[in-house]
Amino acid sequence: MATQQHIVSSYDEELEHLNKTIMQMGGIAESQLDRAIQSILKRDSAMAQKVVKGDHKVDELEHEVANFTVRLLALRQPMAVDLRNIIAALKISSDIERIADYASNVAKRAIALSQFPEVNLVQTVPRMGRQVQQMFKNILDAYAQRDAEKARRVWKSDEEVDEMYTSIFRELLTYMMEDPRSITVCTHLVFMAKNLERVGDHVTNIAENIHFFVHGKPMPENRPKFEESYYKVMKQAEQDAFPEKAKTAKKKTKKAPRKKPAKE
Repeated sequence: MATQQHIVSSYDEELEHLNKTIMQMGGIAESQLDRAIQSILKRDSAMAQKVVKGDHKVDELEHEVANFTVRLLALRQPMAVDLRNIIAALKISSDIERIADYASNVAKRAIALSQFPEVNLVQTVPRMGRQVQQMFKNILDAYAQRDAEKARRVWKSDEEVDEMYTSIFRELLTYMMEDPRSITVCTHLVFMAKNLERVGDHVTNIAENIHFFVHGKPMPENRPKFEESYYKVMKQAEQDAFPEKAKTAKKKTKKAPRKKPAKE
């Protein structure tokens, strides 16, 4: 998407400053997410603690973007693509701030998890994290390049993240049912996976805002939906863990044959 030049050069400089601030926010949040995932794999509490302490940097930049966009709207009275640019930047900054918050939440869980013996299932969450991290990187590239088609591809890829979350949730639930001693560890992992799934949701929000900024209209398709409810996942996990119990439950649910009324 070609950028238009304005008669007042300072206006172009202000828009450029806004876009650079968004990219700066994205870069910090991306680094936070990477370190949070690394802290799980390495069981590194010190690294996780740095992620938690560094969250304020993104918060400060979000406030800067909010104040700057209000100033631009008041003084420049933007129209058309400029207005969409400014509004998109404001919305995207909010999504990036939430992504950084989720990275911090993952890091906090990593600190708690490092106090327990290592389990094999810990590896499943970082794999999901890498997928989400790649989505975030790609959407930041799409924003920098004003590439709506790339943003749409990232938007579509959130379906894969939802499927990974469902798989991890079912696996961890089954593991907890089979071995109650693992409940605490698995609970931390479930919350980590949920935080990463939410990061994916915020990436799709950014994709939608990029598409609107470039084309001036919403995505032509509906947002990919998370098809399987928690109830279905939990029921399936219970059946996998206790097949005999599931068979018994099915027998109990069979309706007794209806008796014919006695003839008078």
